[in-house]
Amino acid sequence: MVIDTEGLTFNFGKQTVVKSLSLKVPEGSIYGFLGPNGAGKTTTIKLLMNLLKTQEGSIHIFGKELQSNRIEILSQIGSLIEQPAIYLHLSGKENLLNRALLLEIPAKRVDEMLDLVHLTNAAHKKAGQYSLGMKQRLGIALALLSDPKLLILDEPTNGLDPNGIIEIRELLIRLVSQHQKTVFISSHLLAEIERMATHVGIINYGELLFQGSIEELQALNKPQIQIEAENTVDAANFLKKNDFEVTEVDEHHIYVPFASKQNMGEINTLLNKNGYTIYSINKQQKDLEKLFLAITQNA
Repeated sequence: MVIDTEGLTFNFGKQTVVKSLSLKVPEGSIYGFLGPNGAGKTTTIKLLMNLLKTQEGSIHIFGKELQSNRIEILSQIGSLIEQPAIYLHLSGKENLLNRALLLEIPAKRVDEMLDLVHLTNAAHKKAGQYSLGMKQRLGIALALLSDPKLLILDEPTNGLDPNGIIEIRELLIRLVSQHQKTVFISSHLLAEIERMATHVGIINYGELLFQGSIEELQALNKPQIQIEAENTVDAANFLKKNDFEVTEVDEHHIYVPFASKQNMGEINTLLNKNGYTIYSINKQQKDLEKLFLAITQNA
């Protein structure tokens, strides 16, 4: 395990922000650390980075205890917490050269990082003129400059447009598959984490609700069919009479477990042929809130 915590607990005054957290982050993984805003994700990251002092429990990184091996461990971690620390009046390349000088890293590494994050063509452009996605990629390049084994990112896709999110996702997958890094990434976006993570931890109110592989998470997060219809209660009762399982009904929608596209077509045809007006029918995954409910109910 690259990150291994046991019983990690942190309090701000009387408020427990992180509660007996036991994280297991395998080497070579993209570990998605999921939870709503205020769940304790950033506090956990600050504990892992030794920016907050451990109150209870233990943190081992690269198999070594953090407090007694602080400098050795932190020298092998790159991080981007909240916003990238970049100088807007300097170009992307100048930002990297400045950091390389501070870290006593050869200047040739700068061009390698610009190429890795696909910023070579914008190397001489002022960072203040970068899009949000470009700024995040520059922040990741700064974090990778010292060639760390572990990259810790706190909500790196926050505020990005769809193109920016795709850029960050593809970069992180490339870092793990081609450059043998381990990535620990926090987010409140379940769908985005599902697209890139190999392992997932779900936290709420400081407590770890789920931890496991992406396949184990997807087994919990089974897709469903959302049917937008007129007279949903009547339509749902009709489906039940025809041996279809209905999991939820509200004023506008009926929810049925997804089996296959063919099955979805059969439901649509059956309802239409029997006089039920269908406005839309689509396959849908649970959002984070519904997944929390499913996990706590299964626990």
